[in-house]
Amino acid sequence: MHELAITQSILDISLKAAQAQNARRIRAIRLTIGPFSGIVPECVQMYLDVLAKGTIAEGAKIEAVTLPLRVRCRACGQESEIDRRHIACPACGSVELERLSGREFLVDNLEVDV
Repeated sequence: MHELAITQSILDISLKAAQAQNARRIRAIRLTIGPFSGIVPECVQMYLDVLAKGTIAEGAKIEAVTLPLRVRCRACGQESEIDRRHIACPACGSVELERLSGREFLVDNLEVDV
Protein backbone atom coordinates (compact mmCIF):
# COMPACT_ATOMS: atom_id res chain seq x y z
CA MET A 1 0.00 0.00 0.00
CA HIS A 2 3.01 2.33 0.32
CA GLU A 3 2.95 2.71 -3.46
CA LEU A 4 -0.08 5.02 -3.14
CA ALA A 5 1.88 7.65 -1.20
CA ILE A 6 4.93 7.12 -3.41
CA THR A 7 2.83 7.51 -6.54
CA GLN A 8 1.33 10.73 -5.21
CA SER A 9 4.88 12.05 -4.70
CA ILE A 10 5.90 10.94 -8.20
CA LEU A 11 2.87 12.73 -9.62
CA ASP A 12 3.55 15.90 -7.63
CA ILE A 13 7.20 15.99 -8.73
CA SER A 14 6.26 15.29 -12.34
CA LEU A 15 3.51 17.91 -12.50
CA LYS A 16 5.78 20.56 -10.98
CA ALA A 17 8.61 19.77 -13.42
CA ALA A 18 6.25 19.68 -16.42
CA GLN A 19 4.56 22.94 -15.48
CA ALA A 20 7.96 24.63 -15.10
CA GLN A 21 8.56 23.75 -18.77
CA ASN A 22 5.05 24.84 -19.82
CA ALA A 23 4.22 21.28 -20.88
CA ARG A 24 0.71 20.55 -22.07
CA ARG A 25 0.87 16.82 -21.40
CA ILE A 26 3.04 14.24 -19.68
CA ARG A 27 3.34 11.12 -21.84
CA ALA A 28 5.83 9.09 -19.78
CA ILE A 29 7.44 9.22 -16.35
CA ARG A 30 10.78 7.44 -16.27
CA LEU A 31 11.92 6.04 -12.94
CA THR A 32 15.25 4.65 -11.84
CA ILE A 33 14.90 2.13 -9.03
CA GLY A 34 17.14 -0.17 -7.07
CA PRO A 35 16.25 -3.84 -6.55
CA PHE A 36 15.75 -3.24 -2.81
CA SER A 37 13.76 0.00 -3.17
CA GLY A 38 10.48 -1.79 -2.54
CA ILE A 39 8.92 -0.08 -5.58
CA VAL A 40 6.72 -2.21 -7.84
CA PRO A 41 6.34 -0.31 -11.15
CA GLU A 42 3.08 -2.09 -12.02
CA CYS A 43 1.51 -0.90 -8.75
CA VAL A 44 2.76 2.64 -9.32
CA GLN A 45 1.17 2.57 -12.78
CA MET A 46 -2.13 1.36 -11.34
CA TYR A 47 -2.23 4.18 -8.78
CA LEU A 48 -1.05 6.77 -11.31
CA ASP A 49 -3.94 5.86 -13.60
CA VAL A 50 -6.31 6.85 -10.77
CA LEU A 51 -4.44 9.80 -9.24
CA ALA A 52 -3.61 11.54 -12.53
CA LYS A 53 -7.21 11.77 -13.78
CA GLY A 54 -8.00 15.35 -14.76
CA THR A 55 -4.34 16.44 -14.79
CA ILE A 56 -1.81 16.83 -17.60
CA ALA A 57 -0.42 13.46 -16.50
CA GLU A 58 -3.62 11.57 -17.27
CA GLY A 59 -2.69 8.58 -19.43
CA ALA A 60 1.04 8.85 -18.65
CA LYS A 61 3.00 5.61 -18.66
CA ILE A 62 5.50 4.58 -16.01
CA GLU A 63 8.78 3.37 -17.49
CA ALA A 64 11.17 1.92 -14.92
CA VAL A 65 14.82 0.97 -15.16
CA THR A 66 16.14 -1.25 -12.37
CA LEU A 67 19.74 -0.61 -11.39
CA PRO A 68 22.08 -3.50 -10.63
CA LEU A 69 22.81 -4.43 -7.04
CA ARG A 70 26.40 -3.42 -6.24
CA VAL A 71 28.28 -4.91 -3.29
CA ARG A 72 31.75 -4.92 -1.75
CA CYS A 73 33.02 -8.22 -0.40
CA ARG A 74 34.26 -7.89 3.18
CA ALA A 75 36.47 -10.95 2.70
CA CYS A 76 38.40 -10.01 -0.46
CA GLY A 77 37.48 -6.35 -1.04
CA GLN A 78 36.16 -6.95 -4.56
CA GLU A 79 33.34 -4.66 -5.75
CA SER A 80 30.83 -6.46 -7.95
CA GLU A 81 27.32 -6.50 -9.31
CA ILE A 82 25.28 -9.43 -8.07
CA ASP A 83 21.82 -10.84 -8.57
CA ARG A 84 19.38 -11.08 -5.64
CA ARG A 85 19.20 -14.83 -6.26
CA HIS A 86 22.99 -15.33 -6.12
CA ILE A 87 24.19 -13.46 -3.05
CA ALA A 88 27.82 -14.45 -2.99
CA CYS A 89 30.98 -12.68 -4.06
CA PRO A 90 31.72 -13.65 -7.67
CA ALA A 91 35.46 -13.47 -6.92
CA CYS A 92 35.77 -15.55 -3.74
CA GLY A 93 32.32 -16.94 -2.94
CA SER A 94 32.00 -15.21 0.42
CA VAL A 95 28.56 -14.07 1.55
CA GLU A 96 29.99 -11.34 3.79
CA LEU A 97 28.90 -8.50 1.55
CA GLU A 98 28.39 -4.79 2.09
CA ARG A 99 25.61 -3.32 -0.06
CA LEU A 100 26.80 -0.29 -2.04
CA SER A 101 23.58 0.30 -3.95
CA GLY A 102 20.11 -1.10 -4.31
CA ARG A 103 17.73 1.26 -2.49
CA GLU A 104 17.76 4.05 -5.09
CA PHE A 105 14.53 5.56 -6.29
CA LEU A 106 14.18 8.67 -8.40
CA VAL A 107 12.14 10.30 -11.11
CA ASP A 108 14.77 10.33 -13.84
CA ASN A 109 12.99 12.22 -16.60
CA LEU A 110 9.68 12.95 -18.29
CA GLU A 111 8.42 12.71 -21.83
CA VAL A 112 6.13 15.68 -22.41
CA ASP A 113 4.28 17.59 -25.10
CA VAL A 114 5.01 21.32 -25.06
